[in-house]
Amino acid sequence: MGAEITPFQVSQPEDALRELRRRLAATRWPDAETADGWEQGPPLSYVQELCAVWERDHDWRIAEKRLNAVPQFRTEIDGLDVHFLHARSPHPDATPLLLTHGWPSSVLEFVDLIPELTHPADPSHAFHVVCPSLPGHGFSGKPASSGWTVARTARAWARLMSRLGYQRYGAHGGDWGSWVSAELGTADPEHVLGIHLTMPLAKAPEQPVELDERDQRAMARMTSFGQNRSGYAVIQSTRPQALGYGLADSPAGQLSWILDRLWAWVDHDGDPNTALPPNTLLDTATLYWLTGTGTSSARLFWESFGKEPMNPTNVPVGCSVFPKDAWLPRAWAEQRFTDLRYWKDHDSGGHFSAWERPAVLIDELRAFFALLN
Repeated sequence: MGAEITPFQVSQPEDALRELRRRLAATRWPDAETADGWEQGPPLSYVQELCAVWERDHDWRIAEKRLNAVPQFRTEIDGLDVHFLHARSPHPDATPLLLTHGWPSSVLEFVDLIPELTHPADPSHAFHVVCPSLPGHGFSGKPASSGWTVARTARAWARLMSRLGYQRYGAHGGDWGSWVSAELGTADPEHVLGIHLTMPLAKAPEQPVELDERDQRAMARMTSFGQNRSGYAVIQSTRPQALGYGLADSPAGQLSWILDRLWAWVDHDGDPNTALPPNTLLDTATLYWLTGTGTSSARLFWESFGKEPMNPTNVPVGCSVFPKDAWLPRAWAEQRFTDLRYWKDHDSGGHFSAWERPAVLIDELRAFFALLN
């Protein structure tokens, strides 16, 4: 493929969907949990009900139409085929904006935001949107050898934006998208206008800094997350191949692995359906299943989780922090992000702000980048 940019459309064969339904019907279920609620993971009855909806009622073709309503392309960068959405605004002075998703997510997370970002009522709020699929995720290629780290991905994204002709651009991300977007400040500082993050990350400063009440709550949340909610990351960062056999063979296994993270990270009142409609989850699980990316997406943890240097970032940074997401002491963030222009703590929302609070996220992107234009 080389440097050529070729149009792309999502079109999964009907045989693949029939095979998905067959496997769902033939699922070999585990024993029920021996603890109340979600303490041991997604309850058997909940997963069975969701899989029944997936098998009988879910329509993947609707998700395909949503994706295909946005211009999509593929291009080869550093030996890997990169899939991306590219929606240009009709306003020529729009700000180019690179959106990077995380795990267990995909470009689907941003699809419904794109029309409002590219066609706002106020032209000064307009963005040209570029949204790539991470290596080993969705419709991007699967790395055939090790080395596709966060830093390498950031360098690839910088080349993508250059190839598209954008000399100055902004970047936004959550989850892995926060890692990659922040690293762009190191990889491409002369072209990055600013970085907006919903999950800012930084190491503890070498010299202790005073933490206010808000930062002390953030520390407590970080400790709780590390003790109680990071088992998935330990597995994916150490034994992704072992996990991958189950994810590749069982759609119910793939669904429950994704569901467990959404339960932990979404702002809800005990029922994740109150925050994310079942079709959002099923569309995501179907994309991972049809592309066979359960294993290849997990390998990014093996490559980078706990290994990235978190380099100082000197370009302008804005942070929008949601209470059910991973919190970071602002005092730590100020040590890494030396030009921290914007910070806002929100009173509701979780890890997937584009799904959970789309209007809020759009307003936050506009507020931050308005400071830079």
